[in-house]
Amino acid sequence: MTVTDDERRHLQRCVELAEEALAAGDEPFGSVLVAADGTGLAEDRNRVVATGDRTRHPEFALARWAAEHLSPDARSGATVYTSGEHCPMCAAAHAWVGLHRIVYAVSSAQLTAWLSSWGVPEGPVAALPVQQVAPGVAVVGPVEEFTDAMQALHRRYHRK
Repeated sequence: MTVTDDERRHLQRCVELAEEALAAGDEPFGSVLVAADGTGLAEDRNRVVATGDRTRHPEFALARWAAEHLSPDARSGATVYTSGEHCPMCAAAHAWVGLHRIVYAVSSAQLTAWLSSWGVPEGPVAALPVQQVAPGVAVVGPVEEFTDAMQALHRRYHRK
């Protein structure tokens, strides 16, 4: 799959945010919300461990931010770039808010396979692809050039 240089730059920022989350003791996930014209609007990283709130995913936070700060038209042209494919909760929030598309570095299937190979127990929610939860959302990913970096971050988190 082909991604543009701008998309790679946004995904690289997501990896940096995932590194920030890991440095803060959290799971390595990061996301960036970008307007239709390419302007960065908001970004966040995982904050699950720090807050004790399992809903503090960056994708969910960006959906809430978009609902509070953007018109429906602006949301319909915006893209969420993210280090990992949205979980079902975040995919649903993305669709309900009316965001346009998702570009992700690694898929839920990739992450699930890594965690399984490391003996990490499955979480309480099925790792469904975005299209299964939100079939109207345009999705691009995984972007293979980010696989090694993201796998290394997740390995560090789960082996600590």
